[in-house]
Formats: sequence, structure tokens, C-alpha cells
Amino acid sequence: MSILLLNLRQVPDDEAEEVRQLLQAHSIAFHETPASRFGISAGALWLTDDSRAEEALTLLAHYQNSRRDAARAALAQAQADGQAASFGQLLRREPLRVIAALIVIAALIALCSLPYFLLRG
Repeated sequence: MSILLLNLRQVPDDEAEEVRQLLQAHSIAFHETPASRFGISAGALWLTDDSRAEEALTLLAHYQNSRRDAARAALAQAQADGQAASFGQLLRREPLRVIAALIVIAALIALCSLPYFLLRG
């Protein structure tokens, strides 16, 4: 039985390619299911050899930890350089988008809390 290694939903192409290369470098057999045409299924990487599941999952965990650490370091560097976008910068750059998003958020909160106020009184 195949074991799911990585669901490819919202996974960047470079990350998926690095995982494929990592598995191939360690001679771990896997197969890939493609994404569906209508976006119902995003595709995935599956382990075909169950006996190497622990090794593959450990490799994947180490890879994801190193990728997370690299992303955090890049964000910290961007913040130190003053290049990371803050809320204020985003508000100045795209005021209509930010205000529209805040209005939608407020409307959703009001809609979700409406039953509470209607049933309370």
C-alpha cells in the first residue's frame, strides 16, 4: 500500500522538485499523482516501498525543517534590511485593497455573531 509523502496542494514548484531530487538521491522509490483538471485533487508524492517509510519520512522532516529555517532567516534578513512589507506599508501602497479586506472581515464577523444576538434577545 502506498504512503502519502507530500500533498502538492499549495506547494511551490521548487519545493516539490527539491523533494523529488532528495528522494531520487537516496534511491527511494516514489510515484506522483497529477493534479486534477478542476482543482479537486492537487496531486501528491507517494512512497511505493513501505519498508522505507520511516527513512523517507525522516528525510522529508529534515528537509522541511531546513527549508523552514532558511525561510525564517530570509524574512529576518529582509526585516533587518527594511525590505519586508509591514501593514502600514501595505496600507500606503494598496489602500483600497486593505480597506476592502477589512470591510469583508468585519462583515464576516458580524454575520457570524448575528445568530448569537438574535437568539440572546
